[in-house]
Amino acid sequence: MHQTLISSLISVYVSFGCSNLASQLLKEIPCWDFDLISANVIIAAFMKIGEIDIAKKVFDDMPICDVVSWNSMIGGFVKNGRFEEALRIFQEMLSLNNEPDAFTFASLIKGCAQLGGRDHAQWIHGLLIEKQIAINYILGSALIDMYSKCGRIETAKEIFETIQRNDVSVWNAMINGLAVHGLALDAIALFSRMVLEKVSPDCITFVGILTACSHCGLIELGCKYFDLMSGYAIQPQLEHYGAMVDLLGRAGRIDEAYAIVQEMPMEPDVVIWRAFLSACRTQKNSHMGEVAINKIETLKSGDYVLLSNIYCSANKWDSAERVRDTMKKNGVRKNSGKSWIEMAGVIHRFKAGDQSHLEREAINKVLEGLIRRTKMEGFIPTKELVLMDVSDEEKEENLNYHSEKLALAYGILKSSPGTAIQITKNLRTCLDCHCWMKVVSKILYRVIVVRDRIRFHRFEGGVIDVEGYASSMLWDIVAVVLDLPAGGARKETITVHCESENGLTPPQY
Repeated sequence: MHQTLISSLISVYVSFGCSNLASQLLKEIPCWDFDLISANVIIAAFMKIGEIDIAKKVFDDMPICDVVSWNSMIGGFVKNGRFEEALRIFQEMLSLNNEPDAFTFASLIKGCAQLGGRDHAQWIHGLLIEKQIAINYILGSALIDMYSKCGRIETAKEIFETIQRNDVSVWNAMINGLAVHGLALDAIALFSRMVLEKVSPDCITFVGILTACSHCGLIELGCKYFDLMSGYAIQPQLEHYGAMVDLLGRAGRIDEAYAIVQEMPMEPDVVIWRAFLSACRTQKNSHMGEVAINKIETLKSGDYVLLSNIYCSANKWDSAERVRDTMKKNGVRKNSGKSWIEMAGVIHRFKAGDQSHLEREAINKVLEGLIRRTKMEGFIPTKELVLMDVSDEEKEENLNYHSEKLALAYGILKSSPGTAIQITKNLRTCLDCHCWMKVVSKILYRVIVVRDRIRFHRFEGGVIDVEGYASSMLWDIVAVVLDLPAGGARKETITVHCESENGLTPPQY
């Protein structure tokens, strides 16, 4: 009774946002002799508020754990962004002969999706099949999302075709997966097929479609789908307006994007203004960028950086300096760029300017060689991106050691010539790295895939993505839904992404 009361009280504290009282209560207990149910409640409560160390201590002191205990730990690590630790504790679970269930795999699949580790993803999927866990619409959607975010869009398509598709979440997962890979026409065709198969789209479906149109600059189609929402009795929400602002902003139609913000039936939130600020950065529009900044109540480092980038690109160094001074005054630090690459099941992480890797000398040698060769091909660094009024040489040095460049150099060092390289980054890839990757893909005859915070970028032969043509049948299906002219192939830029599968072996750490 005493244990149940304590665990219930901790849960109540957490529910009402009193995390300090919950932690204090646990610290004042002389002996953590909780029964299984009480311990599980406490672990879940502390994981919910991000008190991972306390939750882990309770877990480590438990004499007996059940699948709920393990799931609380694995799910908690995933929710708090500690994906590799979630995978490690899962391996510990297996080594102690504890059987995972569907909830275990749901958390692990989500973690693999965020980590972007292809070998990890395949290993988890193989175990899911081996344990004969039934794949319902929740796990099916999660698997599609995982493979999409790990760069295996073809595998995601295969899973989509082999599972039950009567729930809208399965379609949404596939549409969003195609969207982040820049496969806008494929996403649109899938939407049309969804309608023909009598599955009603929801608000999430349209977010995916609008995002796909935005990434590929399909303005007319994006506007058509935005208007189509009313036909399904779906009222546009902030996410849909944000996608439209992004769509128009990327296309350089800043005035139209701003008009949408002003005409929204609800108050635009910080996400809307950040989408507009990003568009201002792309179009180098400092005046409208200032308008967006003034509308964001709590500025984060990325907001300051975007505005400073706008000023730097316009050579307004005094204004850029004022932005940096404001950052210092408010105690805001620029987010550090981080990239990682999976090689033989091991995740290798890099930060901008990082010299901590054990093979840093070899990495630097490869990177320096690549920089020389790209310059010989005519590559010119985008020096205006450097947020400092320093010499060109110093600016170039700053750009040379961005995290994704270090990760690419390591991938080239450790892989066979001609093989594809995939990198994941926590922030958006900068214009300089984007252009540089294109040149590297050309001189090395390599496919280079970069997954940044927004989407996948695929470079091959010195170009972005692979140009292709949508078939007449695909376009005719789209035309049925949107009342567009049918017949004839229509040229669109699409991405083709195919990779071979690896064997099922537990990844290393």
